[in-house]
Parts: sequence; structure tokens; C-alpha cells
Amino acid sequence: MTRQKKTTISRRSFVKNTFGAAIAFTIVPRHVLGGRHYTAPSDKITLGFIGTGKQARGLVKQFAPKAQVLAAADVDKQKLELFKNNTEKAYAALKETTDYKGIDIYSDFSQILSRKDIDAVVIATPDHWHAVGTVMAANAGKHVYCEKPLAHSVEEGRAMVAAVRKNGVIFQTGSMQRSWKNFRHACELVRNGYIGDVKEVLVSVGKAAISCDLPAQEVPAVLDWDNWLGPAAVRPYNAEIAPPIENDVWANWRAYKEFGGGGISDWGAHMFDIAQWALDMDRSGPIHFFPPDGKEYQVLTMVYANGVVMKHQDFGRKAGVRFIGSKGKLDISREYLDSDPANIVTEEIKPDEKRLYYSDDHYQDWLDAIKAHKDPICDVETGHRTSSLCCLANIAYWTGRPLTWDPAAEKFKKDRKANKYLKAQIRAPWSIRS
Repeated sequence: MTRQKKTTISRRSFVKNTFGAAIAFTIVPRHVLGGRHYTAPSDKITLGFIGTGKQARGLVKQFAPKAQVLAAADVDKQKLELFKNNTEKAYAALKETTDYKGIDIYSDFSQILSRKDIDAVVIATPDHWHAVGTVMAANAGKHVYCEKPLAHSVEEGRAMVAAVRKNGVIFQTGSMQRSWKNFRHACELVRNGYIGDVKEVLVSVGKAAISCDLPAQEVPAVLDWDNWLGPAAVRPYNAEIAPPIENDVWANWRAYKEFGGGGISDWGAHMFDIAQWALDMDRSGPIHFFPPDGKEYQVLTMVYANGVVMKHQDFGRKAGVRFIGSKGKLDISREYLDSDPANIVTEEIKPDEKRLYYSDDHYQDWLDAIKAHKDPICDVETGHRTSSLCCLANIAYWTGRPLTWDPAAEKFKKDRKANKYLKAQIRAPWSIRS
């Protein structure tokens, strides 16, 4: 997450940066011999991590046994060192020390992107960095696993889709619930009409994002605050946004619209995602948004073109999704899968019924997709549509008035002010152009 003079890597600079490293090899990797994006099925995919905070330290536990982590980058020196130490210990525990020489660490993630020996990157930064990091990685020919929510704005999400498709790289969104059995089963039950015609969907997640008004605090010596902000507007440091490593908590940058999307985006990227999947709306979204008005609409109410109503509503069971149909009701979360009548969730999907993409390991699914050069379970367009829905829900709260959305044009109809919220707010010199 470090500022650089240019946001894309030119052919000249790419060659210059990698030539010195390239001559050190006496054996050329097979993925180089095979051409751009080629990875032999027998080869371990090599990874670089962009962002090494709490989420990254969890992700590396998933990827270490399946791939080879060669490098990491962060603007916080302490988090970077902790990630390096933890990762090297993980490989030592796997007894792979004979061919593992540790990971290289950088303050500037473009150094990872310039390395020809790295196939793919894992982006585990705050949301406001997702688009810039993804576009730069795709332009450098790196496959991308990017944490959810995919984007911080609708324009950023579309730019990520364009960069991934243009460069032919494989992208996985970190919406890992799609690789969990209960969520897939719930969605297949809904898709196959086990609750009848879907009438209403309730999505229980947190609140809308708010503006950041935290007081200024002294920047820790280990943190490059300007480059933590990166594409975001300049503002003073506060530990609630980027806590020091001794505070082992989830950073609250998520609550603020400058960096995240509030609970609507943080948990909504999981639960709205499941609603979209079950409703077969991975390439679309609701067309009407009605914010609460204390009269007709008590909660944020969204309506799809087919008449299905979705509400942002706490139904008393923490984060989860409730599907209400003409024949019954189904509730799904990480803690429960149940229905009324109770026998719905015990039904087995028949061979001739609709089946969804099967994955029981979100991380291996991406690695396998890279080797097969195909889209994984939560590709870039799917991730974009889910994060867009979260963004639109936030905008409905911020504007406080009914909105009509065109999923094809990705614009609000006849609402210039609302459309301004769709735009990316990217501070120079960073860019999301591919």
C-alpha cells in the first residue's frame, strides 16, 4: 500500500526490475516456459500477500499448505514482521524447510508485482485499497484473491472486472460462505422451490457506513500513515482505524465510509451474497430501493424486477438470511440452518434438479481455477454485483429517498446526486485504469 509515481507497470520498468532477479536462476520455472498465466498442474502456485494484518494472518494458514508464499508487503513494519515469522513457522511445521528459504518483505507492494517468480497475490488490505491493488496486480499479470467486499464503490468494482478480464487473470472474491455446505444446500433448496415461490428475503447485518470524525492521534513510528491512506483522502491518524499490533482487535475502519461500508458491506458482503446466489441474481440486483420512512417502509426495502422483496432487517438471530416463500420459511447463517416446516432443510436435492457450483474449500478452489484457467466459485463479476448491492444499500440510507436502479447500465435513474456516490474517490497518483 505504498505510493508510487505510476500506477501501472510499463514493459520497460517490468523488465528492468526483474532482470536482476531473473539472472540468479539457473532453472527457468515451468510456468515461464509455458507462457503467460501458465502453471503446470503439478506445480505449487507461488503467492505474494498484499496486506498482512489480522485477516491476512488467518488467510495464510489456509494457503500455506496448498501454495508457496514467497513475499509480503505492508505499510506497518510490526505487522509485516509478525506475518513473516508466523508464515515461516507454519512452513517449518509442515516440514518443508528443505526447499523453503523464508519470505521476502516489502513496504511497497509493487515490488511483489514486479517479481516474475510470483504467480498470484492475496489482497487483504482495507476496502479502499482493493480496487487499486487489484488493477495493478491484474496489469502485472498476477492472479488475484481479494478479500470481500470486493470494492469500495460501484465504479471501482466495474474497474476491477475490466482489469481482470482484459488481462486474463483468475480472480476469487473472499466470500467463502459459497464454499460451505450449509449455505450451498440452503441456496439449492430455494432455487428448486422447496419453500415455494420466494416472496420476501430478510438480510440481518449491521448498519450503514458513517463519516469519520475521530480525533487526531500521534502516528506510531512503525506505520507509514500516508501510504496506509493511499487512495483515500488525507485525514489524521487514529488507533481505532489502524490499531497497533498489541491491540489484537478487528480494526474499525470498516465503520467509516472513507475506508469501508459499515456493517452493510462488512457482513452484507457475506449475507447479501447468499441472498443473491439463492435468487439467481449474480449478474444483476434489485431495481428499487426504499429507505425507512417511518410510514410505509419501516426498514430498507429493495425490490427485484421479478417482484421479490428483500429487506435489511434484524429478524432476531444475529447475522443471517431468512427466505420466506409460499410453502415455508428457511433461515441460514454460520450458526444455523433450519426451516418451517422443519422437514424442508432435511430434503436432499435430486440428481435432476438444479445444482450450484460445488466447492468445499474456497482457497483450493481458486488455486485449482488458476491451473485450469477458469472462473472460480466467486469470480470478479459475482463479487462486484454483491459489493455493488452493499454500496447501493448505503446510498439509499445516505440519500434518504426512494431510488430506481438500472443493473445493466449501473446507474440510478434520474438522480444525479445519488449517482455521484457511485464514483470512485481515488487520490492521486493512484488510479484504477487498466
